[in-house]
Amino acid sequence: MPDGIPIEAPDETSGEMSGEMSKASSAERRHLAAEKKNRRYVWWYLAYFLFGIHIVAFVMIYAISHAK
Repeated sequence: MPDGIPIEAPDETSGEMSGEMSKASSAERRHLAAEKKNRRYVWWYLAYFLFGIHIVAFVMIYAISHAK
């Protein structure tokens, strides 16, 4: 007040802080959503890989059992 600073000045900076906090929390939410999506993709890739391995194994078993 002697310096001419209004009383509301600290509240404005705390408003900026809450804005930064909401940006940080939204960024964290986006990161968690992306991580969940990536984890789901990893499970699908694993499932396709294991399915492919079994197909190859069955073809090899068929080829060996029918070889002359």
